[in-house]
Amino acid sequence: MEAEKRKILIIDDDAFLLDMYALKFNQNNFDVYTADMAQKALEKLKEGLDPDIILTDIIMPEMDGFELLEKINSEKLSENSVKIILSNRGQQSDIDRGNSLGAAGYIVKASSTPAEVIDQVVGILAGRKFKK
Repeated sequence: MEAEKRKILIIDDDAFLLDMYALKFNQNNFDVYTADMAQKALEKLKEGLDPDIILTDIIMPEMDGFELLEKINSEKLSENSVKIILSNRGQQSDIDRGNSLGAAGYIVKASSTPAEVIDQVVGILAGRKFKK
């Protein structure tokens, strides 16, 4: 029996990385939604998108990933989504801030191949119970 596809929303302003991660997650049994800016991600969530996972970059123009998580939390959007940060910034202060905003994981792009990113996301999901 085929496993149920999980919905993932990937937010990254780097079009190449966004397309590459979308392709890789799609190949690994995920329904993929993308946004190239935090504001677009917020709009999709407000329109009713309720992904199982929100995978967001931190460094983006206009609104960074931390601000995005703050807005998602304050506006009670997608409350059951597992939020994971995927960033090139790996400072402990960033990891701590992500944790304080409810991120279930923090993956450093520069030290993870796309396959490792998927493995880490799947591992984080395995530790969570879903209320769907």
